[in-house]
Amino acid sequence: MQNQQGCVSEFPKQLILPCPAKQKAGMEEEVMMSMTEKETAAMNNPHFVLVHGLGGGAWCWYKIKCLMEISGYKVSCIDLKGAGTDRSDANSIVSFDDYNKPLMDFMSALPHSEQVILVGHSAGGLSVTQATHKFANKIRLAVYVAATMLKSGFLTDQDTKDGVPDFSQFGDVYELGFGLGAEQPPTTAMVKKEFQRKIIYQMSPQEDSTLAALLLRPGPTLALQSARFKEDGEMVEKVGRIYIKTMHDNVIKPEQQEAMIKKWPPSQVHVLDSDHSPFFSAPFSLFGLLLKVAATSAGYK
Repeated sequence: MQNQQGCVSEFPKQLILPCPAKQKAGMEEEVMMSMTEKETAAMNNPHFVLVHGLGGGAWCWYKIKCLMEISGYKVSCIDLKGAGTDRSDANSIVSFDDYNKPLMDFMSALPHSEQVILVGHSAGGLSVTQATHKFANKIRLAVYVAATMLKSGFLTDQDTKDGVPDFSQFGDVYELGFGLGAEQPPTTAMVKKEFQRKIIYQMSPQEDSTLAALLLRPGPTLALQSARFKEDGEMVEKVGRIYIKTMHDNVIKPEQQEAMIKKWPPSQVHVLDSDHSPFFSAPFSLFGLLLKVAATSAGYK
């Protein structure tokens, strides 16, 4: 402040510098408060990571992604190799590690302090399981939606019976690709267009099955068959698992889902009155279930 002679008689209080030690302590307290707020926000607004099934892509989740984002949730949709917008030729993908690399890279890049809710549909369940083996500390919850849920992948004939679709009742439904030559086992498969709605989308809106017919791509079946995970029971069991059954499923049939649930029991089982594609046929019910399990997931860690 200035006196009548124009001299400074005292410093304004806001110009007096604080003690460095007190300043440091205050900064640390502020940082700790910020971290706590971030952790609380993360718990209240979890990050969902959605993984498609064979031949699908991130596009499969467009309704769920929209519902989540307008409700304030963070959501990431993954395109696995040779799927969606990834331009790799599926016939060149012959190992599961190669096929699932986009998800593994995504999980690896996550900050160590972040935990996500990983959601896999159909064959995307295998992708989720591999992630739980390798990144258990970054996964808050694993959710299997009409999905292949095998702790160690395809190790036995029973695993194949439980986790691989059986379309024999529908006849010759596959278009096959032979990337290694006609004398070698097929490298890719895709359900023929005339069977897609009948098998995969029979309860879904016509416009969604039409969209799928435009976007589905051959899936690397040879790579999928090589999905085997090194047993690490301690780490993989750290991740809480939820299974969402689909009662009118022609792909992973209800009895197959039940067999996998009995073999590797999850924390909770929920049921949807839907076909194999509830993100199309029952999006609001699926969205509500995902929020419900997210809200209770803190108890699984």
